[in-house]
Amino acid sequence: MKVLLANKKKIHGAWAMYDWANSVYSLVITSTIFPVYYNSVTKGTDGSDLVSFFGWDVVNTVLYSYSISFSFLVIALLSPLLSGIADASGKKLLFMKAFAYLGSASCVGLFFFEGDNLEFGIICSVLASIGYAGSIVFYNAYLPEIAEEHEYDFLSARGFSLGYIGSVILLVFNLLLIQFPDAFGVPEGSFAPRFSFLITGLWWAGFAQITFRALPNNPFGKKIESKLLTKGYREISLVFSQVRGIPVMKRFLLSFFFYSMGVQTVMYLAASFGDKELGLPGDQLILTILIIQFVAIGGSYLFAYISKVSGNKISLLILVLIWIGICGAAYYVYTVYEFYALAFVVGLVMGGIQSLSRSTFSKLIPEETTDHASFFSFYDVTEKLAIVFGTFSYGAIEQLTGSMRNSAVALGMFFVVGLGFLLLVTIPKKSLSVQTS
Repeated sequence: MKVLLANKKKIHGAWAMYDWANSVYSLVITSTIFPVYYNSVTKGTDGSDLVSFFGWDVVNTVLYSYSISFSFLVIALLSPLLSGIADASGKKLLFMKAFAYLGSASCVGLFFFEGDNLEFGIICSVLASIGYAGSIVFYNAYLPEIAEEHEYDFLSARGFSLGYIGSVILLVFNLLLIQFPDAFGVPEGSFAPRFSFLITGLWWAGFAQITFRALPNNPFGKKIESKLLTKGYREISLVFSQVRGIPVMKRFLLSFFFYSMGVQTVMYLAASFGDKELGLPGDQLILTILIIQFVAIGGSYLFAYISKVSGNKISLLILVLIWIGICGAAYYVYTVYEFYALAFVVGLVMGGIQSLSRSTFSKLIPEETTDHASFFSFYDVTEKLAIVFGTFSYGAIEQLTGSMRNSAVALGMFFVVGLGFLLLVTIPKKSLSVQTS
């Protein structure tokens, strides 16, 4: 079911701007400056990478992997019920705001994280991750409400592209701040990277206002009722029964689960791989991430175009096959230039597989439903559980074998399984109708 939008072009632009707002968290905190800073402040003076977390001795990178897993496990447990409440009450925008502000405030909190308060830093990073992941559930749910089906692929690609551009702009500024602190009048040492976390939180909350002011609030005019917790549970139960009655959606979610285990783990732990396995300095690691971001902008639109010509399934099959090759190649990467070349290919397919996965799922949601947050909660829970299993497996394999290269090979196997399920998916040309079972 669609709503009539008075200013569709403006709403599309404002919706896409949330990617611009929140992607700085994904790049600065998740992928670049924070992992490098975290590794540096948690490494002992004797070169040891063991840390004590509430009395538990663990390798610093393993703790980081597990903290990411924990944060997404929390949101995987919470988001279905919250989505049901949001759909029942028409308060999707309110929940999106709440998670966005939690995430941005936690990024600001990381400004106070130094090596002697590890527990505080991990807690802030976990809360930032929960805020980011939680807001995305409700953000994604707006796509089938504000656009027509033929607009999904390119609007989704537009959002991811704006996210890549905005995050690169802030990252470059932060890098200049870190490299030339005197030019900005800030002290040398840990202040500059910590200040970049503060800026990230303010950027996220500030630019999100563009989105919050334009997106329709309660577009279907749902009445707020008492006993929302019970109502939310019933709402998500109803949608779950509908998902079970749509075989193509179940197959797609299974495929998405397995290949997302690989994609998301690469996003979260690529910098750690370059640091530990190749010994790359922080500036080279961040240059690698910049390569990924710039190439991903073109990759989003390239595979949206391929999808327009050949269909979503063909585009996704091509993307997953390339990802399998990436995981195999990672085992044999030993030089900085090989790492840069691999980063180029990762960037090409990263934007494409993220934007196409989101738009493909939108096409599988029954056209007449108004429970978009609830449907998208299953998509987002699938992705979050994939991150939990992917990052946990990555950390566990490193801990057992002593090498991240073996973890990279395991990611390739996840993509192979995802490919198998994707071959069973037949994406309909028109939106589906609601079925129950």
